[in-house]
Amino acid sequence: MDIGSFQGRLEALRVGAISDIGAAADLDALADVETRILGRKGELKSVMGGIGALPAEDRPKVGALANPVREAIESAIETRREVLGTAALEMRLLAEREDVTLPGRSLWRGGLHPIRETEREIARIFGQFGFVVVESPEVETDALNFEALNIPADHPARDLWDTIYVQPPTGTPEAPPDEEPRWLLRTHTSPGQIRAMRATEPPIRILTPGRCYRYEAVDASHGFEFFQVEGLMVDEDTSMGTLRGLLDAFAHAMFGAGRPTRFRPGYYPFTEPSVAFDIQCVVCDGSGCPACGRSGWMTILGAGMVHPVVLRNGGIDPERYQGFAFGMGTDRITMLRYAIRDIRAFLANDLRFLEGFPA
Repeated sequence: MDIGSFQGRLEALRVGAISDIGAAADLDALADVETRILGRKGELKSVMGGIGALPAEDRPKVGALANPVREAIESAIETRREVLGTAALEMRLLAEREDVTLPGRSLWRGGLHPIRETEREIARIFGQFGFVVVESPEVETDALNFEALNIPADHPARDLWDTIYVQPPTGTPEAPPDEEPRWLLRTHTSPGQIRAMRATEPPIRILTPGRCYRYEAVDASHGFEFFQVEGLMVDEDTSMGTLRGLLDAFAHAMFGAGRPTRFRPGYYPFTEPSVAFDIQCVVCDGSGCPACGRSGWMTILGAGMVHPVVLRNGGIDPERYQGFAFGMGTDRITMLRYAIRDIRAFLANDLRFLEGFPA
């Protein structure tokens, strides 16, 4: 073999290699071409393996011919690698591209507690009739929680409330021993009505929602901590007929326009006469079931005309003004709305339960 033959083989190798390099579709294919031509057992190594058959003086000449071929092949490989790398990057960017003008994925940002949502719905319904929400303290005096509401210390109605008495709030002025007030966690939101009557001239239309406390055993339908919404209307011409129409409108707005209602005689020391307000059972629609005690009716609130003594304790002349009041358990209304069986679920802080309500 002479130098001319080596030159021909090297040129053929260069042409074929550059053609294969240009045809490589991706970086893996290009790596295969590089290994096949320039690897330890590649085609260039095979061609150069015959250099030993040449005369000694010709061998450097063959080496001088081979170096430009290797450099040309390596340059072609590097150029192709840059092209393929850029194309691969563009394809990846295209696949991973995000349209930043699209709206983001919505996250659950929480929502109202079901009791709070029901409380707002109650306020919305009565707000259509001119009732406004009035807040009142959760720590009250015995005088406002009981005495002013026609429940003196020896009144048998005191047995209806298992009261939690507390130390005086921080900053309470000291009083003489015989006048020292007894402080308690309010057992109902009715003291807020006394406060409102003493602070406002009739006509009065208020709702007093909030948390109440009683020393009771906790079970599926009772808790030592619960919620109430009470309403009060005082004017010159209020009547039981006005009360009945208002409560009917509330029940139909909350539980459906066709829901039957009824008044039953009841007893509360701060109203006279007093009634229990029932709706047709929301579980069985009046046919009778365990939820309604087989009666077909559910009591949702108590109401009545405000007792003259309570009006007088609120600074209002009962000879000129009459009023009615009503009170409901927000927990119970919520349980009826959403068919919840256990009152303890409201305060269990279980997200699985809380996320089941509209945000």
